Amino acid sequence: MSPPPARLRRIAVVGAGPAAVSTCDALRAQGYDGELLLHSAEPGLPYDRPPLSKDVLLGKARRADVLLRPERWYEEQRVQVREGARVRAIRPHSGGVELADGTVAGADRIVLATGGTPRPLPVPGGDDPAVHTLRTWEDAERLRERLLPGARVTVVGAGLIGAETAAVAVALGCRVTLVDPVPVPLAAVVGGDIAGALHRRHATEGIEVVTAGVTSVERGPRGLRVQLTGHEGPLTADLLVAGIGIRPATEAAEAAGLRVDNGVVVHPGQRTSHPNVFAVGDVARPDGHRVRHEHWEAAQRDGEAAALGILGRPAPDPGAPWFWSDRHGSRLEAVGTMADAGRHVLRGDPDSGAFTAFGLRGDRLVAAAAVDRARDIKAARRLIDRGVPLSAAELADEHTDLRALLRR
Repeated sequence: MSPPPARLRRIAVVGAGPAAVSTCDALRAQGYDGELLLHSAEPGLPYDRPPLSKDVLLGKARRADVLLRPERWYEEQRVQVREGARVRAIRPHSGGVELADGTVAGADRIVLATGGTPRPLPVPGGDDPAVHTLRTWEDAERLRERLLPGARVTVVGAGLIGAETAAVAVALGCRVTLVDPVPVPLAAVVGGDIAGALHRRHATEGIEVVTAGVTSVERGPRGLRVQLTGHEGPLTADLLVAGIGIRPATEAAEAAGLRVDNGVVVHPGQRTSHPNVFAVGDVARPDGHRVRHEHWEAAQRDGEAAALGILGRPAPDPGAPWFWSDRHGSRLEAVGTMADAGRHVLRGDPDSGAFTAFGLRGDRLVAAAAVDRARDIKAARRLIDRGVPLSAAELADEHTDLRALLRR
């Protein structure tokens, strides 16, 4: 039997992203006084990933600038960071994690914060050395060295990472082509109006946008030849960046017999199907939800919920999910689940470049997305979480103070 929370002596966290660090932070804040081991597969202290596709590629941020916590924080919080310690297996029944070198570190509880790995381009030639993905500091360094003025860059995938990378590349003077088979990427996430405005902005900034799929990548005398569906002739590129999503890193969880279905399935408090194991961040999918929330704040909140779950305390409702993305000098923010909306309402002028789209289901707000209108999103988040009854006319009217609606 596993020891009760009051007798926990050692907790092992597998992973080193924001969900992992948040778990450690929250455990200490909640009074846990035992050992905390954080196993990082990469060298160095844990760092933040969102800047990789922005300031790091632009050369504006160094590794020290994107650390999640300074070195002294780990010392003060007594978190043992084991760098370059890849975990190849977890042993929930006997209590411990097995490292790549075969050593086993005992633990009363295990937190899986293993994140995900970039989906490879699933076509012939997709493994060419000139085909890049962007997930780690090393990935960003390799890519940054190639983003030189005049370089021909093909970005495949116009989601968050692909769009941000394309925006950085064109800002650095590269000749950029953005390829996606979906005419309006992200429409299901932020609604067609916001997604359309964002996608059109690429062409305005000098990016060639192509609606097509990739069938193969091959080496030619002038660089990579990227064959597309329904496109006359191949694209020629010096490098290709594949930004087509991630796969949750569930290998250790599957081998240990945990319930896995598009991620490690978790219950309130981030509990998995084994009482000694918890899962947080990109690798975790709440039971009953269709998707995983692969965003920074969701990772933070998962860590806080896991700490409470480990200590046997109830976790609060996380509220509506929120995320942001920066590209071409503008910020996209979104909250809630736009797919749940039955009606979309616009606030502001789309032609101005700064406007908001609200998603209503009946008289309740379930989602909102905005470009450069942070106040709208801040208010929308509270309206969603409180379930305030609203009308489409109120939301659309620029004279309506959204904050005043919270007083109902």
